[in-house]
Amino acid sequence: MTKKILFQGDSITDCGRSREDVAGFNSFGVSPGYPGMVAADLWSKYPQEYEVVNRGISGNRIVDLYARWKADCLNLKPDILSILIGVNDTWHEFGNKNGVEVPRYERIFRELLQWTVDTLPGVQLILIEPFLGTYEPNYVMMDEVRERAAVVKKLAEEFNAIFIPAQSLFDETAKLAPSTYWLGDGVHPTPAGHRILANAWEKAMGL
Repeated sequence: MTKKILFQGDSITDCGRSREDVAGFNSFGVSPGYPGMVAADLWSKYPQEYEVVNRGISGNRIVDLYARWKADCLNLKPDILSILIGVNDTWHEFGNKNGVEVPRYERIFRELLQWTVDTLPGVQLILIEPFLGTYEPNYVMMDEVRERAAVVKKLAEEFNAIFIPAQSLFDETAKLAPSTYWLGDGVHPTPAGHRILANAWEKAMGL
């Protein structure tokens, strides 16, 4: 039986995905980013076993995700749900005073997850912690993003979800090459950065 994987989040997940099923693999324009890399790996290793859907939308915060959750998640009935959200909740506050403070982020994220497990009791949750590149322009936001990462880890424990420590991964890769090698503008992964995320996702899932 084919399993459906749904990737949700902001521009890091969106990554310029098509809004049409151009790939022809029962995928919703999985994008060239980490969702597309995971899809390609799974489709080649496990033919016809996985359907991969990407509904990440650039610029989304947790409140935007919540607003479209019924249409873009619950109605799709995924078997595996991967969520990466949080950097815009911080970034938008510094950029245009339209962020979502950490306590509200945690409250809405928890409500979203509870709604999900109540509606889809068998779903496997995967929560990826939000992250930033460790270089000077990001320092002003780093503390708050790390607070959000702690929230995501706590929620993963609370909801028995698989947790992917993306910030820790990119902290480690920054020891191998400059942070901008992995996260071009400090937020959006380069192809190498997306490969790091894809590898971590597959390892966490045992695939």
